[in-house]
Amino acid sequence: MKTRYSFGGDEHIFVEVDEEMSLEAFFKSLSMTRAVRESQIKGVTEICPANASYQIKFDPDQISPNDMLAELRQLEGSADGGDTVLNTRIIEIPVLYNDPWTHETLMRFRERHQDPGSTDLEYAARINDFATVDDFIAAHSGAPWFVSMVGFVAGLPFMYQLADRKHQIEVPKYLRPRTDTPKLTVGYGGCFSCIYSVRGAGGYQMFGITPMPIYDPNQEISYLRDFMVFFKPGDIVKFKPVDRDAYDAAVEEVEANTYAPLVRDVTFSLAEYQKDIDGYNKQLRETLHGN
Repeated sequence: MKTRYSFGGDEHIFVEVDEEMSLEAFFKSLSMTRAVRESQIKGVTEICPANASYQIKFDPDQISPNDMLAELRQLEGSADGGDTVLNTRIIEIPVLYNDPWTHETLMRFRERHQDPGSTDLEYAARINDFATVDDFIAAHSGAPWFVSMVGFVAGLPFMYQLADRKHQIEVPKYLRPRTDTPKLTVGYGGCFSCIYSVRGAGGYQMFGITPMPIYDPNQEISYLRDFMVFFKPGDIVKFKPVDRDAYDAAVEEVEANTYAPLVRDVTFSLAEYQKDIDGYNKQLRETLHGN
């Protein structure tokens, strides 16, 4: 992986760890942003990690752009052999796949889609060589996902599938973005899944919806009182398909402010994961349910 540095005016440096997304690139980016934080470089005001890159904002009155670049290059050497073990958490996210709200929305925007004659789920299943939509849903919900970035829209997580390359799902975005996407839609674009934290425009394929809020600027939801954004980079997500009754029951709990996400602490080792991907994913699922 060859790191590329770019200046953004006088107070930003954008660091591209790799041109394509991979767990190795994500871990290097994570290692470098941690190193920047721990080094307490004078003048750094903001550290923004992304999928396979990160951006540093700094005060040019305290450190010049060239000196900031030199500091980052110095940290890169340690990051190349850096952290491949991460203390994080695994979270179960219930999803009502093929729900009526995203279905109504996607039908309104078929002229913007690659295949106007099918639904987003049907299209995704077909181009990924799954025999049925149910088989596709099983694959989407079967493997865990790494939250590699949070942002673009407040609280929106980008999630990268923990699977070997030949089994990773890939689905293109809409030909033209929609002007509407229901809040808490589980979407897909390229190699990333996401959850739309708010209602708004979007171009990702729509597979379902979760009853679990992930962003609360008022911090009134019990599990979002400490911080308005639920996800952070490094979180591991396991989608759980639910039926309409379970979805409605969860919505009632959210409205009563009694909903509690299923969350477990976990240590993720990139090296151990790469030795046995299926076996390691099984361990992650067992950790989630206390087995």
